[in-house]
Amino acid sequence: MNISILVFGSHEFLATLPDQIRYTTAFSVEIIANVIQAVSRIQTAPPDIIIVQASLDGSMELCLWLKDQAKLSWIYCILLEDRSQQIMERSKNGWEWELEMTSTVLKQGADAYIWQLPEENTNSNFADSTLNHDLILAQLTVGLRKAKKYRDLIRTNDLLSAIALADSLTEMNNRRALEWDLPRQIQKSRDHLSPMSLIILDVDYFKKVNDTYGHLVGDRLLQLLCNRLRQNLRYQDTPFRYGGEEFVILLANTTGEEALIVARRLNRLVSEQPFAVNNQHTINVTISLGTASLEADDDDQGISLLDRADQCLLQAKATGRNRVISSDYLSPVSRLKAASS
Repeated sequence: MNISILVFGSHEFLATLPDQIRYTTAFSVEIIANVIQAVSRIQTAPPDIIIVQASLDGSMELCLWLKDQAKLSWIYCILLEDRSQQIMERSKNGWEWELEMTSTVLKQGADAYIWQLPEENTNSNFADSTLNHDLILAQLTVGLRKAKKYRDLIRTNDLLSAIALADSLTEMNNRRALEWDLPRQIQKSRDHLSPMSLIILDVDYFKKVNDTYGHLVGDRLLQLLCNRLRQNLRYQDTPFRYGGEEFVILLANTTGEEALIVARRLNRLVSEQPFAVNNQHTINVTISLGTASLEADDDDQGISLLDRADQCLLQAKATGRNRVISSDYLSPVSRLKAASS
């Protein structure tokens, strides 16, 4: 596990930390003494642990800011108290004042609050210095444990997300994944002023395959079809199993004319070569396809875009199947249906 530690403090402060932090190769250590730079660094490349020098300007503000960042709540923040005034008050007022101070600091965002020994103590009393360093290392261990649990949780969540967004039969992205990705693709297209299109395709007479050969053969046919589609898509094309024998392909940075070319090529690649399902069955199938391109008045979720492509698919099936219909050539009646659905 590649652990990173950010030290918010001076180089003199860094020199007071245990050797296990300063000279280790087990994790990376970076030092920053400016609170604005520290915040920027945390936002762009969040560390696992932050060690904060209390006497440095902006130290408490940094702890408080970090506590308010819900997405960064896993970062373990250790505040080391090195302010001479606070240390004097501690020795003068006793443990009750120390507990009150500790409680206040923890409420302000630190996960751990450790009193640094005055420099004269660390030089003269080796035992006290060792205990102080042991306490810092103990809190570091707590932070490492928290970071590991967080990373394990992220890996588990990624795995669950992958399972939830994948179609178990074809290993393509499923409809839920499309509903998540389509709005993102639309927003990206509009942000970059780039074209975007999509294809909806359907296997012609697929029910006849199931009725004739059984559902196991039908399932295998879908798997082979998906493999052929994947092998013949461009790098920017993303396929999804929309449901049953129907599929959607998102075409990033693609105009309507280019989408029509892609769809016609897929139509030809499917119809020209039969699918060898098993030793007994080689099956010829065709697909019908509808294409549509993103327009200025399409909604952000992509519903109108999908509906327009679906009307093209319906027209392709109604006019003989095994063909491609583009929304650029959609009849006025069909375009009106798509706009009102």
